[in-house]
Amino acid sequence: MSSVWAKILRDLRNPLFRQGYALMVNTVVTGVLGMGYWLLAAHYYSPEEFGRGQAVITAMRLFASLTALGFVGALARFLPVAGRRTPELILRGYGLAAATGGVAALGFLLTLPMWGQTYQVLGGFGPGLFFLASVVVWAVFTLQDVVLTGLRRATFVPLNNLVFGLVKMGLLVALAGALPTGGIFVSWVIPTALALIPVQWLIFGVVVPRHVKQAATTQEPPRLREVGRFLAGDFPGTLSILAIVYLVPVVVATQVGEATFGRFSMAHTLASMIELLAMNMAVSLTVEGSFDRARLAENCRRALRRAFMIVIPIITVVILGAPLILHIFGSAFAEEGTTLLRLMSLAVLPRVLIEVYLSALRAQSQARTLAIVQIGLAVLVLVSTLALFPSFGVNAVGYGLLFSEVLVALLIFGNLRKILKFGESGRPTVTQGSSGAS
Repeated sequence: MSSVWAKILRDLRNPLFRQGYALMVNTVVTGVLGMGYWLLAAHYYSPEEFGRGQAVITAMRLFASLTALGFVGALARFLPVAGRRTPELILRGYGLAAATGGVAALGFLLTLPMWGQTYQVLGGFGPGLFFLASVVVWAVFTLQDVVLTGLRRATFVPLNNLVFGLVKMGLLVALAGALPTGGIFVSWVIPTALALIPVQWLIFGVVVPRHVKQAATTQEPPRLREVGRFLAGDFPGTLSILAIVYLVPVVVATQVGEATFGRFSMAHTLASMIELLAMNMAVSLTVEGSFDRARLAENCRRALRRAFMIVIPIITVVILGAPLILHIFGSAFAEEGTTLLRLMSLAVLPRVLIEVYLSALRAQSQARTLAIVQIGLAVLVLVSTLALFPSFGVNAVGYGLLFSEVLVALLIFGNLRKILKFGESGRPTVTQGSSGAS
C-alpha cells in the first residue's frame, strides 16, 4: 500500500498525472454529491417526478452536448498550443456549442408530441423557454472544465463542482414543497447558471492571460484551418459517442414509464461515473501529448497503468455490492437496476483501453482513424441495444455496451500496443529519469 501512495506522490510532480488525478478527484466529488443529490430527490419527490426529472435533465444534456462534446477533443488538443489565439478559440467554442444546442433544443420543443408522455411537461411557452435557456447554459458549463484542463488548471475543476453540487442539493430540498413538479430540473439548472460567473472570470481574468504570456515567445498558434480540419475528423466520431452517452437514455425514456426510467437512469448514472474516470485520464493525456509528443508512448503506458489501478478496485466493489448500493435509493431500484449496473461497470475495463487509444490519436491529430473507431463503437452499441431491447428490456443497454466495447477493444489492441511501445517516433521509447518510473 505504501508503494502505491509513493507512486501517486511521484505522479503529482508530472503535469499529466497531476491533471489526471485532479479530474479523477473531480469525478469522485461529482459522483458522491450526485448520489447524495439523487438520494434526496428519491426521498422528497414522487417516483414519477424522480423519473421525469432524470429524463428532462438527460434531454437537456443531449442537446447541449451536440457541439460542446465535439469541441472537447479539439480544445484539449489545441488550447495548450493556442498562444495568443487562446481567447478566440475558447469563445468560438462557447458560441458554436450554445448556438447548435439551442437550435437542436428548439427543434425538440417544436416536435414534442413525438417524444412520448414523459417530455410533455415541457409543453407551453414558460417551460419551453426555461428548457431552451438551460441547454445554452449547460453547453458552456460542459466546456469550461475542458478549458481549465486544456490550460493545465484542472485542479480548479473539483472545487468548482464541489460548490456547484452542494448548492444544487440545498436548492433541491428547498423546492420540494414549493415546486413538487419541476423542482428537480430547476434545482439542477439554477446553480449551473450561477457557477458560470466566477469560473468565466477565473478563465478570462486570470488563467488565459498567464497562458498567453507564457506562450508568447515559445509557440506558434495553430491556424483556424488546422483546427477546422481536426474538427472535421473528430466531430463525427464524437457525435457518435454522444449517441451512446445521452441518446440511448432519451430513447429508453420514450419507451418506458417515468418511474421505470427513474430506476434505469439511477443505475445508468452510477455506472457512467466510473466510466468518466477513464475518460478524464484520457483528456489529460491528450493535453500532455500536445505539449510533448515525443513522450507519447511513455505517457500512454503510465496513463493506462494508473487508470486500471484506480478503476479495477472500484469496478470490483460495484459488481459485488450493486444490490446494496442501489438499495439505498429503494428496493425497486435494486431489483430493476442491479444487472444493468454490473454490466455497465464491467464494460469500463475495455473502455479504458479504447479511451487511451483515442486520446493518443487526438494527440497525433489522427482524426480519420479517431472518427472510424468512435463511429464504429456507436453503431455497435445502438444496433445491439435496439436488437436486444425486446428480450432484455432496459438491461439491453448493459449487454449492448459490454459486447460492443469488448469487440472494439480487441480490434484496436494491435494498434494500441504499437503506440505503447513506439509512440509517434516509430522507434522503441526509453524511459528517462524518475518521471518514467512506474
